[in-house]
Amino acid sequence: MNQVGIPAVTIVTPSYNAEKLIGRTIESVLAQIFQDWELLVIDDCSEDSTREVVAAYAARDERIRLIALTKNNGAPAAPRNIGVREARGHWIAFLDADDIWHPAKLTMQLEAAEAKSAVFVSSQMKDFWDESGLTFPAVTGAGLEAVTFTRQRLKGRIPTSSVLVTRELMIAFPFNEDIRYKAVEDYHCWLRILDSGIVNWKVKCPLLNYRRIAGQISGSKRYMLERMYMLHREFPNTRVSAAALFTVTHALGGFYYRILRKGL
Repeated sequence: MNQVGIPAVTIVTPSYNAEKLIGRTIESVLAQIFQDWELLVIDDCSEDSTREVVAAYAARDERIRLIALTKNNGAPAAPRNIGVREARGHWIAFLDADDIWHPAKLTMQLEAAEAKSAVFVSSQMKDFWDESGLTFPAVTGAGLEAVTFTRQRLKGRIPTSSVLVTRELMIAFPFNEDIRYKAVEDYHCWLRILDSGIVNWKVKCPLLNYRRIAGQISGSKRYMLERMYMLHREFPNTRVSAAALFTVTHALGGFYYRILRKGL
């Protein structure tokens, strides 16, 4: 049982200039069936009204807390790490400031964690451009699949905003804050966890709605390929040929899942 006043789940949301979108993201947290959570929004010196939007929600719900950073880090790795350190929950759930959860997201993942005695859980996701078309059908009987180190290395299969992981594990495997790892620091983190022998259990249901925005970094193909090759090349015990192979398989997998299937 949780101690009185200690939430089961801490949701960590890094934000930067997200005033137009973060309200809908917070609403998807408020709409969760599972309500024993706290939400930490770590704002990386936004230049718009993001902090005011979050503060308004925090004033209405004490489970929501704004952590206003005093200097910009240029990437979400440091804000996420700060959120993990500030977290009070046993579980950490990551949620980017423009993504939207299915109301059953936390419930289904906690059930999956209990069923598999797991410490690292994720889910499928689907892309969207316009939130007006989103629907949240009831979900029952979703299966689970194991994401291993080998599978993840061939193609990233763990959407960051779908991850539920123990705080203890994230303290042991923090995000790499080197700016060179911007946009791949999450993939790198999951790969290191899996390399330690831990398995990720993925709920085979799109509990995450991933917002596609024109010009976002993860959509820049050349940038992502360069960063992916660098990541694999610098990963321990990886030859140049292997790094090139994993970069190619990642690109091909990305085309299939993100372009053809529009989800992961």
